[in-house]
This record gives sequence, C-alpha cells and structure tokens, in this order.
Amino acid sequence: MLDMRQVTKVYRTELVETHALRALDLHVREGEFVAVTGPSGSGKTTFLNIAGLLENFTGGEYRLDGEDVRGLSDDARSKLRNRKIGFIFQSFNLIPDLNLFDNVDVPLRYRGMSASERRQRIEESLARVGLGSRMKHFPAELSGGQQQRAAIARALAGSPRLLLADEPTGNLDSQMARGVLELMEEINGQGTTIVMVTHDPELAARAQRNVHIVDGMATDLSVEPSLVRVAASSLSQAQS
Repeated sequence: MLDMRQVTKVYRTELVETHALRALDLHVREGEFVAVTGPSGSGKTTFLNIAGLLENFTGGEYRLDGEDVRGLSDDARSKLRNRKIGFIFQSFNLIPDLNLFDNVDVPLRYRGMSASERRQRIEESLARVGLGSRMKHFPAELSGGQQQRAAIARALAGSPRLLLADEPTGNLDSQMARGVLELMEEINGQGTTIVMVTHDPELAARAQRNVHIVDGMATDLSVEPSLVRVAASSLSQAQS
C-alpha cells in the first residue's frame, strides 16, 4: 500500500542544509493501522507530508498503492492524492462559514462528481460518524469531538484507500479522544489503511504496529522490542 525505501528529504538554503529524513524505510500493508511516534523535530511531519503527496522528497523511492510517485507532475500528484488519500488534522481544518454538509462537499467538487453522487457520499459519511442529524450545523455549534468526526467524514467521503491522521486527538479531552480513536479503529476494521502520527503512547499502543522516527530514520518497534521502553520515554518527555 505504502512503500518507502531509503527516502531522504533535505531542506537547503544559501547557508544551511537540514536533513529532515535520512534513508527512511517504511512499508505499510493494505488494511493496517500503523502509529508513527517520535519526539518533536524527528521528521514525523515531513514523513506525513511526503506520504500524503503534499511534499516532494530528495532521494529514494516511494510507491503508493504500487505506483511510483517520483517525478509525477503537480497535476498528477494532486489527482492521485484526491483519489487515494484522506487527511485528518489535529486542528480539524473545517471551514467555519460552511455547514457540515458543505464542508464535506468541498473536496468532492474537485473530483467532478455529479450533485446526486456527492449528496449520497456526504450523507453516508456523516451518518457513518454519527452526525447524520447535524449536517446543517456549523463547526462552531459542535463540540471538539464532533468537529473531528466531521473532519473524518470529509476524509471518508472520497473513499480513500489510505487515511493519514496527524495528531487526530491532540485538541480533544480524554473522553472525546477515546471516541475518535474507536471510530478510527472501526474504519480500519472495514478495510481502510490508516497511518496515524501521535505523541500519545496510549494511542500508539492501540495501533497494530508502532513505527518510531528519530533523527529522520524509522524503527519498527514490533521487530525491535528492546527500543519500546526508549520510545515510550521519549513520548512521555514530548508530552511534558
């Protein structure tokens, strides 16, 4: 599903060269739920941006669902991203002046779908996250947990093969966070591949696999159990 081999990312200015990713290897199989952890500044966000085709990489190979994305034009990357990837952000990224129906509708309009197909997808996705009766509400009229559910509905409406989540419970209290994670587990159980970046060791423990990124390199904790304690310690420090 997602296959990165020796991926590097270097940011260059006239005076400074910063290596954000260093020969990162990561393979995510279809249907997996993978948590990506690591301290701040470790390269998690850069990894997620590259995985989501929001950012180019400097070296290495990245195949998404079997397709080599290196060298694709901006237009081709945009079309591939819109067809296969859904995003969930910590800050929800809902448009405050639009109700939930229209918020979910925005990315679908770029797909060239008919109005009837869009309506069906919107209604089904909002019902799927328990907001079918709130589709005419505006984001400010919802709790934080409901706003995140709306953001998940927006991602699901496009029927993505891969769902990328960046700290999806970071702005929620513990009860709301549990509800959102349970929803994501349910979505994963129905076949959607999920990669979730998180600082929370409890959330990471709920995933099927935990990949830890430090200094731009990834370690799969499921095959390096000796590093689990170190990773948990770094996560605790990041939270404090």
